[in-house]
Amino acid sequence: MEKLVITSMRQNAGKTSMIIGLAKALNKRLNYIKPFGDNILYRKKRLWDYDAALIASILNLEEAPEDMSIGFNHSRLLYILDRESTNVKVNELLSCVSRDVDMIFVESGKDISYGVSVYLDAISLASFLDAKLLVVISGNEETVLDDIMFLMNHINIGEATFKGVILNKIPNAADFVDIHLPKIKLAGINILGVIPYYDELTKFSVNYLADRLFAKVITCESHLNRVINKILIGSMSVSAAKANPLFYQENKVIITSGDRSDMINAAMENNTAAIILTNNILPPQDIISKATELEIPLLLVTSDTYSIAKQIDSMEPLLTKDDESKITLIEQIIRRHVNLNEFQ
Repeated sequence: MEKLVITSMRQNAGKTSMIIGLAKALNKRLNYIKPFGDNILYRKKRLWDYDAALIASILNLEEAPEDMSIGFNHSRLLYILDRESTNVKVNELLSCVSRDVDMIFVESGKDISYGVSVYLDAISLASFLDAKLLVVISGNEETVLDDIMFLMNHINIGEATFKGVILNKIPNAADFVDIHLPKIKLAGINILGVIPYYDELTKFSVNYLADRLFAKVITCESHLNRVINKILIGSMSVSAAKANPLFYQENKVIITSGDRSDMINAAMENNTAAIILTNNILPPQDIISKATELEIPLLLVTSDTYSIAKQIDSMEPLLTKDDESKITLIEQIIRRHVNLNEFQ
């Protein structure tokens, strides 16, 4: 049974998507754990990690998400476990998911050093579990090159076995391969794949937006699966909005106060995927009826327009279990750009 610790040099490099893509592309019996849960969810009076819950759902794993981690915050772990007891806990976690499988994916925290103070960083995990270490690196050309050389020159892999690096979300990937990949390989770094940047994977659905904003769905709950291309703030006059070419873009979302009937009507007439109604104000019934007829979701939120726009701007486009087209695309990307023979 192969054990693979997946980590990254920086946050949001795409570790979870990488695991899902590899799991879909490899013809193996697989399981998964995330010993240090850092993407915390509170559901049904229990704590679990979002990534663990997502992977358990997509891969149809039997284990409950809360049983895939041994802890969720530094302060608690720091005072209840030392290095030896952490080693024991991690191996107990592994033993629960290692029956009748060919490969175990072990996901680290947000980056390679996260959890080092409580012995749950990626290198410690690989050492505890006698696992191979796979590092995901993403970013622009300069960042990727810096991270690769920093990894090789300054990070002591110690007892961990280094499997290699997957470069993810690389702009101008073809140029990067031609110009930089030969030099990287000469330095002795095993590059397992170079994955280009895919804009489709950075977009999220109306349903994801509604869930993250804790919005009340007023109309058309069955049409929340639309993928959003653009978010626009509808705080200007309607004439000013109509002078902006972006206002006519397909599958946009408009954020506006619920008492802006003129803006809501204009938005409904121009290729809008959904309208976020701010300040907890419901529009008149005739507008709600029109939105229902046009199959446009109206999402009601309590915060003001500026606060909602700021919240959306800081959102990470996390994958969800209902993103079937994205999951399929991720599998295709892995098959196309990663050397899967290295995982056989």
